[in-house]
Amino acid sequence: MNLNEVGNSVLDLAKEVGEFIIEQGKIFTSDKIEEKGPQDFVSYVDKEAESMLVKGLKEIIPESGFIVEENSASNANEDYIWIVDPLDGTTNFIHNLAPHAISIALQKNKKTVLGVIYELGHKELFYSWDGLPVYLNTKEISVTKSTLISEGLFATGFSNSDHSRLTGHLKVVKKIIENSHGLRRHGSAATDLAYVAAGIFDGFFEYGLSVWDIAAGAYLVERAGGKVSDYSGKDNYFFGREMLAGNKQIHAELLNILKENM
Repeated sequence: MNLNEVGNSVLDLAKEVGEFIIEQGKIFTSDKIEEKGPQDFVSYVDKEAESMLVKGLKEIIPESGFIVEENSASNANEDYIWIVDPLDGTTNFIHNLAPHAISIALQKNKKTVLGVIYELGHKELFYSWDGLPVYLNTKEISVTKSTLISEGLFATGFSNSDHSRLTGHLKVVKKIIENSHGLRRHGSAATDLAYVAAGIFDGFFEYGLSVWDIAAGAYLVERAGGKVSDYSGKDNYFFGREMLAGNKQIHAELLNILKENM
């Protein structure tokens, strides 16, 4: 498999599906919203975008399997697995708000080898694969060089369905707000992680995440020189539903705050 050919094909596919989502956003109305659970929405746009991505990715690597949000394809335990969120930030999308993004990761034998995030509100394409630097459109990017929380800008998110850890989470939020340049809640974990990789945010933390929210973003952060972990500093973030990301110095400082409060 030529990873450069695969990667460029994935970029073309992400742009194609992205244009579909952007065009649908211009005519989307609230009567087309479905509710999967409390504060958890889906629409025909999510479903159709996922079908387009699965079809296109299957053509790129015919023997591949899938882990996808809207269940249009299943993980058949193949050597190559695509992990796909067709529209991360659906609530933003249905309110005509950026960011919302396509997130695509490719794993080979359970190791991520490619990550693509296409933020559609501003047409920001973040991508890398093994052997390639990390890019935002045509510009090579990396994590920030900040060494202190007081020097940085941070991002977080709040789980729609799991409020069991909210008290501790809000303590961390208070600590960051009081001691940094600020804290943002964008509503798209994939975009937040891409922004960490690009040096826009210095760090990110959130619990209640699914693997399709973070697979591509975690890969991009690490490729851009950053560090990702769960809230205990270990590597159980992929399916552990919690993630901390930042440059290595900021990650360590954030980790201490999370351990103290959660």
